[in-house]
Amino acid sequence: MDKEDLFNQALGMKERAYTPYSHFKVGASVLADNGKLYGGCNIEIASYSPTICAERVAIFKAISDGAKRIEAIAVTGDAKDTMPCGVCRQVLVEFADPRAKVYIVNGKDDFKEYTLEEILPYSFSKSDLGR
Repeated sequence: MDKEDLFNQALGMKERAYTPYSHFKVGASVLADNGKLYGGCNIEIASYSPTICAERVAIFKAISDGAKRIEAIAVTGDAKDTMPCGVCRQVLVEFADPRAKVYIVNGKDDFKEYTLEEILPYSFSKSDLGR
């Protein structure tokens, strides 16, 4: 995997964010098990509950395109070290291995690398349901 492509897509997706209320833009890019990259940006709605995060947009695009697993994700936002929210972390648990890479990107050469397990230890997953 070329991290630069993953990071560039996340940075580009941030610019597409629709954030007329919070003015806080987030972009994400996921590498799926089919070798493709999928990007997403946050999209806000006046009634906040239907708002969707960039990470979930990218993940759901990958899954709806036939991917089965997320291999890595890059996230970037308007604040330094923007992390996925709790809901997005839980969605990642559904579709990624605990050792999947999570990159928090501030710029092409300014990023932090974690595993999914590091950002959501003791998660609730399919295995807790016997699946």
